[in-house]
Amino acid sequence: LKLAEEGADIVAVDINEESAARTAKLVETLGATAWHKVVDVGSAKAMEALSGWIEKDLGGATIVVNNAGIGMAGGVLDTSAADWEKLLKVNLWGVIHGSRLFARQMVNAQRTGHIVNVASAAAFGPNRKLAAYSTSKAAVYMLTECLRAELSDKGIGVTAVCPGFVATGIATSTVYAGMSEEEQRQKRAKADALYKRRNFSPDDVADAVFKAVQKNQGLALVGAEAWITRLLSRFAPSASR
Repeated sequence: LKLAEEGADIVAVDINEESAARTAKLVETLGATAWHKVVDVGSAKAMEALSGWIEKDLGGATIVVNNAGIGMAGGVLDTSAADWEKLLKVNLWGVIHGSRLFARQMVNAQRTGHIVNVASAAAFGPNRKLAAYSTSKAAVYMLTECLRAELSDKGIGVTAVCPGFVATGIATSTVYAGMSEEEQRQKRAKADALYKRRNFSPDDVADAVFKAVQKNQGLALVGAEAWITRLLSRFAPSASR
């Protein structure tokens, strides 16, 4: 919506069709043109089809925001192989597919553009209870750094956006590895209440994303906890752990 307000046409992509369609309708109320697509971002085949359609019918993307993600809590020993695979398919492979496919389009067309990968403050903070999630976000951050270096001479910017606690609703769907359904419901309600008390909205992150694209920032830290976690990881790693 922030980009639509600034004049961009939007392709809204989600695994949930209702959500994607609702976003597209909201974009249209702002006077921009919008399309919506149902895509599993963790599927290479599905993402290849999406990028091919965008290139053929829309002339290619100028700004790509890889934002899809799921939450998961639990230690390394608590998290099953199936849970690891589910989380990494979306949080990491979704970003890999989006970054690789659309960057290739931009390079082939010799077109300038920008790729935004939404990571997290968790990328910098070791946490005994967020092992899989933190690992996925740290990988997204490093992927972004590598891609930024690779594309630096091609007029294509790449940004890692690392927010802190943002009230997006992710807390209500987070999986708590090794817990019963009742225990998970209690944990989700508690976490959601915490996020809401933090009162940091997606609009604040949208402003940071727009600024990062305009200024071609490599890293955008959003929220006090993101700054604190980043500084601790660099200057006091033992305290961070």
